[in-house]
Amino acid sequence: MQEQGLVVDKKKAKKNITENYRSFLTALPFIGPFLLLIILFYFTPVILTLIMSLTGMDFTLEWKFSGLENYIKLFHDQNVELVIINTIKYVVFTLVINVGFGFLLAIATGYFIKDENVGLLFQTIWMLPRMTPAVIYALLWLWFLDPTEVGMLNILSGKLFVLPPQNWILNHPMGVVIIANGMIGASLGMVVFSAAIKSIPIDYFQAASVDGASDWDIIRHVIIPFLKWPIMFMTIWQTLSLITSYEYILLLTDGGPLNKSEVWSLFSYHKAFSNYEFGYGAAISVVLVIIAIIIALIMLKLFGYEAMMNRGKIKV
Repeated sequence: MQEQGLVVDKKKAKKNITENYRSFLTALPFIGPFLLLIILFYFTPVILTLIMSLTGMDFTLEWKFSGLENYIKLFHDQNVELVIINTIKYVVFTLVINVGFGFLLAIATGYFIKDENVGLLFQTIWMLPRMTPAVIYALLWLWFLDPTEVGMLNILSGKLFVLPPQNWILNHPMGVVIIANGMIGASLGMVVFSAAIKSIPIDYFQAASVDGASDWDIIRHVIIPFLKWPIMFMTIWQTLSLITSYEYILLLTDGGPLNKSEVWSLFSYHKAFSNYEFGYGAAISVVLVIIAIIIALIMLKLFGYEAMMNRGKIKV
């Protein structure tokens, strides 16, 4: 009997493999172009970066194999500790603004503002920084934070709190890049969370109101449970995005002063394109990719991604 059971299991396994293979061949014409794009523009650069990290490539662009020398150099680099601390501060605090403030904006525009046109107008205004080119957005911040007496923030702080003019970027470089990036990310979170709130059936809100629930109760027991998936998506997406982003930091502070706002991705950029240490910059990037993958896996586990996906499956 046991042998017959094993034979049946093998036949079922073989049948499943055959069906999966046929399904893959059927879907291949549809997913083939996208697979090709992923291979060309993701896997190929990653492999080339990995190979480059094992070389001592400099401004001569020669592929001089050096083994693990770049990784050993990274381990002994005196700036690494400060860069790691800066990166953690930047990712954590900006993520709080991106997701937390984006959620509050979504609640304000998607729940409390009942007129849909007014809510859309408010969301469009908040989306303007995201639609603005990065250079112009950075220039607006530099104008706002101008260290002279005519700087907008210095004028406001002088009028409201009688404070003398100060150089905000020089004194608070990390705070500046966190707020500037946070405002951009919050607009995306607002749009995603607002759409999710609009998709909640109106019956839930009406039933909660009939039961005497307050707005706070509705947010806690109706909106937040329905928004678990969008919150998970935005948290993972923004975390990975922040780990690899540096353009606004480059434009606002360039990692300074004295590396006080230098984050890991910008550190890699500076080594590769300012110091022309392409091999060393590639090694820093490889470490960044590994860290990003580990963080993504941990966050998927914490949010219960597998259980959430299984709940959506329809068993026949």
